[in-house]
Amino acid sequence: MNTATYTVTGMTCGHCVTSVTEELSELDGVQEVQVDLPTGAVVVTSQEPLPESAVRGAVEEAGYQLTSASS
Repeated sequence: MNTATYTVTGMTCGHCVTSVTEELSELDGVQEVQVDLPTGAVVVTSQEPLPESAVRGAVEEAGYQLTSASS
């Protein structure tokens, strides 16, 4: 198992959280996505470490920006 925390900007409501969660959940190997709306923290649990480019692409597809990442 691998857990990584990302910071996403632009989220303002529950719909935003749902959009980001759905896009990230579609990435191969993702098992859980937890979004903290007030801080913009997104914790992704996956089978293997995810390429940051894939995470960034999913976040951008949802309409938001990935501003930082940490494992």
